[in-house]
Amino acid sequence: MTKESALPFIPFTRPSFDQATIDAVAEVLRSGWVTSGPKLAEFETALSEYFGGRPVRCFANGTATMKIALQVAGIGPGDEVITTPISWVATSNVILSVGATPVFVDIDPITRNIDLNKVANVITPKTRAIMPVYLAGLPVNMDHLYALAKEHGLRVIEDAAQAFGSQWHGQKIGSIGDLVSFSFQANKNLSTVEGGCLVLNNLEEAKLAEKFRLQGLTRQGMDGMDVEVLGGKDNLTDVNAVIGLHQLKQLPAFQARRSALAKQYFDVIRNELKAANLEHLKLELPVEDFTHSNWHMFQVLLPLDQLNIDRAQVMTELKDLGIGTGVHYPIITGFTLYQKLGYQTSSTPNAQRIGQSILTLPLFPGMADEDIGRIARSLIGILKNHLKK
Repeated sequence: MTKESALPFIPFTRPSFDQATIDAVAEVLRSGWVTSGPKLAEFETALSEYFGGRPVRCFANGTATMKIALQVAGIGPGDEVITTPISWVATSNVILSVGATPVFVDIDPITRNIDLNKVANVITPKTRAIMPVYLAGLPVNMDHLYALAKEHGLRVIEDAAQAFGSQWHGQKIGSIGDLVSFSFQANKNLSTVEGGCLVLNNLEEAKLAEKFRLQGLTRQGMDGMDVEVLGGKDNLTDVNAVIGLHQLKQLPAFQARRSALAKQYFDVIRNELKAANLEHLKLELPVEDFTHSNWHMFQVLLPLDQLNIDRAQVMTELKDLGIGTGVHYPIITGFTLYQKLGYQTSSTPNAQRIGQSILTLPLFPGMADEDIGRIARSLIGILKNHLKK
Protein backbone atom coordinates (compact mmCIF):
# COMPACT_ATOMS: atom_id res chain seq x y z
CA MET A 1 0.00 0.00 0.00
CA THR A 2 1.36 3.44 -0.98
CA LYS A 3 1.43 6.42 1.34
CA GLU A 4 -1.25 8.17 -0.74
CA SER A 5 -3.62 5.18 -0.75
CA ALA A 6 -3.41 4.89 3.03
CA LEU A 7 -4.95 8.35 3.43
CA PRO A 8 -8.70 8.94 3.86
CA PHE A 9 -10.80 8.71 0.71
CA ILE A 10 -11.69 12.04 -0.90
CA PRO A 11 -15.04 11.86 -2.74
CA PHE A 12 -15.55 14.18 -5.69
CA THR A 13 -18.21 15.96 -3.62
CA ARG A 14 -19.84 15.83 -0.19
CA PRO A 15 -22.66 18.03 1.21
CA SER A 16 -22.09 20.02 4.39
CA PHE A 17 -24.83 19.92 7.05
CA ASP A 18 -24.15 21.50 10.43
CA GLN A 19 -25.73 20.58 13.74
CA ALA A 20 -28.20 23.46 13.56
CA THR A 21 -29.54 22.02 10.28
CA ILE A 22 -29.83 18.54 11.77
CA ASP A 23 -31.66 19.96 14.79
CA ALA A 24 -34.02 21.92 12.51
CA VAL A 25 -34.90 18.77 10.57
CA ALA A 26 -35.63 16.97 13.84
CA GLU A 27 -37.93 19.82 14.87
CA VAL A 28 -39.86 19.56 11.61
CA LEU A 29 -40.24 15.81 12.12
CA ARG A 30 -41.50 16.39 15.66
CA SER A 31 -43.98 18.99 14.43
CA GLY A 32 -45.88 16.38 12.42
CA TRP A 33 -46.05 18.68 9.37
CA VAL A 34 -43.44 17.05 7.19
CA THR A 35 -44.78 17.56 3.67
CA SER A 36 -45.30 20.95 1.95
CA GLY A 37 -46.22 23.49 4.60
CA PRO A 38 -44.95 26.51 6.54
CA LYS A 39 -41.25 25.79 6.06
CA LEU A 40 -41.72 25.54 2.30
CA ALA A 41 -43.49 28.91 2.30
CA GLU A 42 -40.67 30.38 4.40
CA PHE A 43 -38.03 28.96 2.06
CA GLU A 44 -39.76 30.31 -1.04
CA THR A 45 -39.99 33.75 0.58
CA ALA A 46 -36.29 33.68 1.47
CA LEU A 47 -35.38 32.65 -2.07
CA SER A 48 -37.56 35.39 -3.52
CA GLU A 49 -35.71 37.93 -1.37
CA TYR A 50 -32.38 36.44 -2.50
CA PHE A 51 -33.42 36.94 -6.14
CA GLY A 52 -34.49 40.54 -5.65
CA GLY A 53 -38.20 39.95 -5.09
CA ARG A 54 -38.91 37.75 -8.12
CA PRO A 55 -41.53 34.99 -7.62
CA VAL A 56 -39.97 31.62 -6.72
CA ARG A 57 -41.58 28.20 -6.47
CA CYS A 58 -39.82 25.07 -5.19
CA PHE A 59 -40.12 21.53 -6.50
CA ALA A 60 -39.12 17.98 -5.64
CA ASN A 61 -36.09 18.07 -7.94
CA GLY A 62 -34.33 20.12 -10.59
CA THR A 63 -35.75 18.02 -13.40
CA ALA A 64 -39.30 19.01 -12.45
CA THR A 65 -38.31 22.68 -12.40
CA MET A 66 -37.14 22.53 -16.01
CA LYS A 67 -40.12 20.56 -17.25
CA ILE A 68 -42.55 22.92 -15.55
CA ALA A 69 -40.64 25.91 -16.95
CA LEU A 70 -41.27 24.50 -20.43
CA GLN A 71 -44.94 24.00 -19.59
CA VAL A 72 -45.27 27.52 -18.20
CA ALA A 73 -43.75 28.81 -21.45
CA GLY A 74 -46.36 26.83 -23.40
CA ILE A 75 -43.81 24.68 -25.19
CA GLY A 76 -45.01 21.33 -26.52
CA PRO A 77 -45.39 19.09 -29.60
CA GLY A 78 -44.01 20.58 -32.80
CA ASP A 79 -41.79 23.08 -31.01
CA GLU A 80 -37.99 23.17 -31.00
CA VAL A 81 -35.74 24.12 -28.08
CA ILE A 82 -32.06 24.93 -28.62
CA THR A 83 -29.69 23.55 -26.01
CA THR A 84 -26.23 22.10 -25.37
CA PRO A 85 -25.11 18.47 -25.78
CA ILE A 86 -22.84 18.70 -22.71
CA SER A 87 -25.14 18.53 -19.70
CA TRP A 88 -26.89 16.07 -17.45
CA VAL A 89 -29.29 14.27 -19.78
CA ALA A 90 -32.28 15.67 -17.86
CA THR A 91 -31.80 18.93 -19.78
CA SER A 92 -32.83 17.38 -23.08
CA ASN A 93 -35.04 14.65 -21.61
CA VAL A 94 -37.49 17.26 -20.30
CA ILE A 95 -37.72 18.78 -23.78
CA LEU A 96 -38.67 15.36 -25.14
CA SER A 97 -41.08 14.79 -22.25
CA VAL A 98 -43.27 17.75 -23.26
CA GLY A 99 -43.27 16.58 -26.87
CA ALA A 100 -40.81 19.15 -28.18
CA THR A 101 -37.56 18.57 -30.08
CA PRO A 102 -34.09 19.33 -28.68
CA VAL A 103 -31.79 21.09 -31.16
CA PHE A 104 -28.17 20.70 -30.07
CA VAL A 105 -25.61 23.42 -30.71
CA ASP A 106 -21.90 22.80 -30.27
CA ILE A 107 -20.08 24.20 -27.25
CA ASP A 108 -17.34 26.76 -26.90
CA PRO A 109 -14.10 24.80 -26.33
CA ILE A 110 -12.92 27.23 -23.66
CA THR A 111 -16.02 27.84 -21.52
CA ARG A 112 -17.56 24.42 -22.39
CA ASN A 113 -20.96 26.13 -22.49
CA ILE A 114 -23.21 26.43 -25.54
CA ASP A 115 -21.57 28.53 -28.27
CA LEU A 116 -23.97 31.44 -28.61
CA ASN A 117 -22.30 32.47 -31.87
CA LYS A 118 -23.73 29.32 -33.46
CA VAL A 119 -27.28 29.59 -32.16
CA ALA A 120 -28.69 31.87 -34.86
CA ASN A 121 -27.74 29.33 -37.54
CA VAL A 122 -30.19 26.72 -36.20
CA ILE A 123 -33.19 28.95 -35.46
CA THR A 124 -36.23 27.94 -37.51
CA PRO A 125 -39.93 28.93 -37.49
CA LYS A 126 -40.44 26.06 -35.01
CA THR A 127 -37.90 27.39 -32.49
CA ARG A 128 -39.59 28.53 -29.30
CA ALA A 129 -36.82 28.76 -26.70
CA ILE A 130 -33.13 28.61 -25.87
CA MET A 131 -32.11 26.48 -22.90
CA PRO A 132 -28.48 27.25 -21.96
CA VAL A 133 -26.64 25.30 -19.28
CA TYR A 134 -24.07 26.92 -16.98
CA LEU A 135 -21.57 24.09 -16.71
CA ALA A 136 -19.83 23.94 -13.31
CA GLY A 137 -21.52 27.24 -12.41
CA LEU A 138 -20.00 29.41 -15.16
CA PRO A 139 -22.75 31.42 -16.88
CA VAL A 140 -22.83 32.18 -20.58
CA ASN A 141 -22.60 35.78 -21.77
CA MET A 142 -26.02 36.88 -20.54
CA ASP A 143 -26.07 40.06 -22.63
CA HIS A 144 -25.49 38.03 -25.80
CA LEU A 145 -28.03 35.39 -24.75
CA TYR A 146 -30.88 37.81 -24.17
CA ALA A 147 -30.04 39.89 -27.23
CA LEU A 148 -30.43 36.72 -29.31
CA ALA A 149 -33.70 35.85 -27.61
CA LYS A 150 -35.11 39.34 -28.12
CA GLU A 151 -34.04 39.48 -31.77
CA HIS A 152 -35.76 36.19 -32.58
CA GLY A 153 -38.71 36.40 -30.18
CA LEU A 154 -37.66 33.39 -28.09
CA ARG A 155 -38.18 32.41 -24.47
CA VAL A 156 -35.10 31.64 -22.40
CA ILE A 157 -35.21 28.78 -19.92
CA GLU A 158 -31.95 28.88 -18.02
CA ASP A 159 -30.73 25.50 -16.81
CA ALA A 160 -28.89 27.04 -13.88
CA ALA A 161 -28.90 23.75 -11.95
CA GLN A 162 -25.22 24.22 -11.06
CA ALA A 163 -25.21 28.01 -10.83
CA PHE A 164 -26.82 28.92 -7.50
CA GLY A 165 -24.61 31.76 -6.24
CA SER A 166 -23.13 32.56 -9.65
CA GLN A 167 -23.33 36.12 -10.96
CA TRP A 168 -23.30 38.15 -14.13
CA HIS A 169 -21.61 41.52 -13.68
CA GLY A 170 -22.66 41.77 -10.05
CA GLN A 171 -26.22 40.49 -10.54
CA LYS A 172 -27.14 37.08 -9.16
CA ILE A 173 -28.07 34.46 -11.74
CA GLY A 174 -31.81 34.18 -11.19
CA SER A 175 -32.30 37.82 -10.26
CA ILE A 176 -32.33 38.69 -13.97
CA GLY A 177 -33.57 36.96 -17.08
CA ASP A 178 -36.62 34.91 -18.00
CA LEU A 179 -37.38 31.49 -16.45
CA VAL A 180 -34.44 30.29 -14.34
CA SER A 181 -34.21 26.73 -13.00
CA PHE A 182 -31.98 25.62 -10.11
CA SER A 183 -31.25 22.21 -8.60
CA PHE A 184 -30.76 21.58 -4.88
CA GLN A 185 -29.60 17.98 -5.29
CA ALA A 186 -27.07 16.63 -2.80
CA ASN A 187 -23.97 17.69 -4.75
CA LYS A 188 -25.06 21.29 -5.38
CA ASN A 189 -23.65 24.43 -3.72
CA LEU A 190 -26.94 24.76 -1.85
CA SER A 191 -28.53 21.40 -1.12
CA THR A 192 -31.93 20.33 0.17
CA VAL A 193 -30.83 16.69 -0.41
CA GLU A 194 -33.23 16.58 -3.35
CA GLY A 195 -35.12 19.56 -4.71
CA GLY A 196 -35.02 22.59 -6.92
CA CYS A 197 -36.61 25.96 -7.55
CA LEU A 198 -37.89 27.95 -10.49
CA VAL A 199 -37.62 31.74 -10.67
CA LEU A 200 -40.54 33.18 -12.62
CA ASN A 201 -41.51 36.54 -14.11
CA ASN A 202 -44.82 37.27 -12.40
CA LEU A 203 -47.48 35.88 -10.08
CA GLU A 204 -49.55 34.57 -12.99
CA GLU A 205 -46.67 32.32 -14.05
CA ALA A 206 -46.08 31.35 -10.41
CA LYS A 207 -49.71 30.27 -9.97
CA LEU A 208 -49.53 28.21 -13.15
CA ALA A 209 -46.32 26.57 -11.88
CA GLU A 210 -48.12 25.69 -8.64
CA LYS A 211 -50.83 23.94 -10.63
CA PHE A 212 -48.32 21.92 -12.62
CA ARG A 213 -46.53 21.09 -9.35
CA LEU A 214 -49.50 19.34 -7.75
CA GLN A 215 -51.89 17.61 -10.16
CA GLY A 216 -53.15 20.84 -11.71
CA LEU A 217 -55.15 21.48 -8.55
CA THR A 218 -56.64 24.77 -7.37
CA ARG A 219 -58.54 25.20 -4.13
CA GLN A 220 -61.32 27.58 -3.15
CA GLY A 221 -62.79 27.98 0.31
CA MET A 222 -62.85 25.07 2.72
CA ASP A 223 -63.83 22.33 0.29
CA GLY A 224 -63.69 23.69 -3.25
CA MET A 225 -61.33 21.97 -5.68
CA ASP A 226 -60.81 22.10 -9.41
CA VAL A 227 -58.28 20.74 -11.90
CA GLU A 228 -57.68 22.97 -14.92
CA VAL A 229 -54.41 21.60 -16.32
CA LEU A 230 -52.60 18.26 -16.24
CA GLY A 231 -50.10 18.39 -13.41
CA GLY A 232 -47.84 15.97 -11.60
CA LYS A 233 -46.61 15.33 -8.06
CA ASP A 234 -43.52 17.50 -7.76
CA ASN A 235 -43.89 19.38 -4.49
CA LEU A 236 -40.98 19.97 -2.08
CA THR A 237 -41.43 18.85 1.53
CA ASP A 238 -40.92 20.92 4.68
CA VAL A 239 -38.10 18.52 5.64
CA ASN A 240 -36.21 19.50 2.49
CA ALA A 241 -37.18 23.16 2.80
CA VAL A 242 -35.81 23.60 6.31
CA ILE A 243 -32.47 22.19 5.12
CA GLY A 244 -32.51 24.76 2.35
CA LEU A 245 -33.18 27.60 4.78
CA HIS A 246 -30.08 26.71 6.79
CA GLN A 247 -27.98 26.13 3.67
CA LEU A 248 -28.93 29.58 2.39
CA LYS A 249 -27.53 31.16 5.57
CA GLN A 250 -24.25 29.30 5.07
CA LEU A 251 -23.97 29.98 1.34
CA PRO A 252 -21.51 32.93 1.60
CA ALA A 253 -19.09 30.80 3.62
CA PHE A 254 -19.53 27.86 1.24
CA GLN A 255 -18.86 30.10 -1.75
CA ALA A 256 -15.74 31.63 -0.23
CA ARG A 257 -14.33 28.20 0.53
CA ARG A 258 -15.04 26.87 -2.96
CA SER A 259 -13.31 29.85 -4.55
CA ALA A 260 -10.28 29.45 -2.27
CA LEU A 261 -9.99 25.77 -3.15
CA ALA A 262 -10.34 26.48 -6.87
CA LYS A 263 -7.54 29.07 -6.70
CA GLN A 264 -5.35 26.48 -5.04
CA TYR A 265 -6.10 24.01 -7.82
CA PHE A 266 -4.81 26.42 -10.48
CA ASP A 267 -1.65 27.20 -8.54
CA VAL A 268 -0.84 23.66 -7.46
CA ILE A 269 -1.55 21.96 -10.81
CA ARG A 270 0.64 24.46 -12.65
CA ASN A 271 3.41 24.07 -10.09
CA GLU A 272 3.22 20.27 -10.25
CA LEU A 273 3.39 20.31 -14.06
CA LYS A 274 6.42 22.58 -13.93
CA ALA A 275 8.15 20.48 -11.27
CA ALA A 276 7.60 17.34 -13.35
CA ASN A 277 8.83 19.03 -16.56
CA LEU A 278 5.40 18.44 -18.07
CA GLU A 279 4.53 21.97 -19.17
CA HIS A 280 4.04 20.57 -22.68
CA LEU A 281 1.21 18.38 -21.40
CA LYS A 282 -2.11 19.49 -22.87
CA LEU A 283 -4.05 19.27 -19.61
CA GLU A 284 -6.78 21.88 -20.09
CA LEU A 285 -7.96 23.76 -17.00
CA PRO A 286 -11.31 25.55 -16.69
CA VAL A 287 -11.80 29.27 -17.26
CA GLU A 288 -10.11 31.07 -14.36
CA ASP A 289 -13.18 33.17 -13.53
CA PHE A 290 -13.56 34.31 -9.92
CA THR A 291 -16.10 37.01 -10.75
CA HIS A 292 -19.02 35.10 -12.28
CA SER A 293 -18.60 31.42 -11.40
CA ASN A 294 -19.72 29.82 -8.13
CA TRP A 295 -17.13 27.03 -8.61
CA HIS A 296 -19.63 24.24 -8.39
CA MET A 297 -17.06 21.88 -9.90
CA PHE A 298 -13.41 21.93 -10.95
CA GLN A 299 -13.03 20.12 -14.25
CA VAL A 300 -9.99 19.36 -16.38
CA LEU A 301 -9.73 17.99 -19.90
CA LEU A 302 -7.36 15.04 -20.05
CA PRO A 303 -4.74 15.05 -22.84
CA LEU A 304 -5.92 11.68 -24.15
CA ASP A 305 -3.99 12.02 -27.42
CA GLN A 306 -0.77 12.16 -25.37
CA LEU A 307 -1.63 9.16 -23.16
CA ASN A 308 -1.61 5.41 -23.64
CA ILE A 309 -4.63 4.96 -21.34
CA ASP A 310 -8.23 6.21 -21.42
CA ARG A 311 -10.20 8.30 -18.94
CA ALA A 312 -11.64 5.25 -17.17
CA GLN A 313 -8.14 4.03 -16.35
CA VAL A 314 -7.14 7.46 -15.01
CA MET A 315 -10.22 7.41 -12.78
CA THR A 316 -9.47 3.88 -11.62
CA GLU A 317 -5.90 4.72 -10.67
CA LEU A 318 -7.05 7.84 -8.81
CA LYS A 319 -9.63 5.74 -6.96
CA ASP A 320 -6.89 3.30 -5.98
CA LEU A 321 -5.09 6.29 -4.45
CA GLY A 322 -8.20 7.24 -2.47
CA ILE A 323 -9.47 10.00 -4.74
CA GLY A 324 -12.98 10.05 -6.21
CA THR A 325 -13.72 11.69 -9.55
CA GLY A 326 -16.71 12.18 -11.81
CA VAL A 327 -17.68 12.65 -15.45
CA HIS A 328 -19.84 15.72 -16.08
CA TYR A 329 -20.75 14.97 -18.78
CA PRO A 330 -20.60 12.51 -21.66
CA ILE A 331 -22.13 13.94 -24.81
CA ILE A 332 -25.92 13.50 -24.73
CA THR A 333 -26.18 12.63 -28.42
CA GLY A 334 -24.00 9.57 -27.81
CA PHE A 335 -26.69 7.89 -25.70
CA THR A 336 -28.70 5.13 -27.37
CA LEU A 337 -32.02 6.99 -27.01
CA TYR A 338 -30.68 9.98 -28.90
CA GLN A 339 -28.87 7.88 -31.48
CA LYS A 340 -32.20 6.19 -32.24
CA LEU A 341 -33.74 9.64 -32.69
CA GLY A 342 -31.16 10.40 -35.37
CA TYR A 343 -28.71 12.60 -33.50
CA GLN A 344 -24.99 12.26 -34.27
CA THR A 345 -22.08 13.16 -32.00
CA SER A 346 -20.03 14.24 -35.01
CA SER A 347 -22.35 17.19 -35.61
CA THR A 348 -20.94 18.87 -32.49
CA PRO A 349 -17.19 18.07 -32.59
CA ASN A 350 -16.16 20.25 -29.63
CA ALA A 351 -18.75 18.56 -27.44
CA GLN A 352 -17.69 15.16 -28.76
CA ARG A 353 -14.05 15.72 -27.76
CA ILE A 354 -14.82 17.30 -24.41
CA GLY A 355 -17.40 14.65 -23.54
CA GLN A 356 -14.69 12.04 -23.95
CA SER A 357 -11.96 13.83 -21.99
CA ILE A 358 -13.61 15.88 -19.23
CA LEU A 359 -12.86 14.84 -15.66
CA THR A 360 -14.35 16.31 -12.48
CA LEU A 361 -11.94 16.57 -9.56
CA PRO A 362 -13.06 16.80 -5.90
CA LEU A 363 -14.33 20.22 -4.81
CA PHE A 364 -16.52 20.83 -1.76
CA PRO A 365 -16.32 23.15 1.28
CA GLY A 366 -15.32 20.39 3.69
CA MET A 367 -12.06 19.67 1.88
CA ALA A 368 -8.74 20.45 3.57
CA ASP A 369 -6.10 22.61 1.89
CA GLU A 370 -3.70 19.70 1.74
CA ASP A 371 -6.24 17.65 -0.22
CA ILE A 372 -5.61 19.84 -3.28
CA GLY A 373 -1.91 19.03 -3.30
CA ARG A 374 -2.59 15.33 -2.88
CA ILE A 375 -5.07 15.30 -5.76
CA ALA A 376 -2.83 17.31 -8.08
CA ARG A 377 0.26 15.18 -7.35
CA SER A 378 -1.70 11.99 -7.89
CA LEU A 379 -3.22 13.15 -11.18
CA ILE A 380 0.05 14.50 -12.60
CA GLY A 381 1.86 11.35 -11.50
CA ILE A 382 -0.62 9.11 -13.31
CA LEU A 383 -0.43 11.19 -16.48
CA LYS A 384 3.37 11.16 -16.38
CA ASN A 385 3.44 7.38 -15.99
CA HIS A 386 1.21 6.90 -19.03
CA LEU A 387 2.66 9.32 -21.56
CA LYS A 388 3.06 7.86 -25.04
CA LYS A 389 6.68 7.18 -25.89
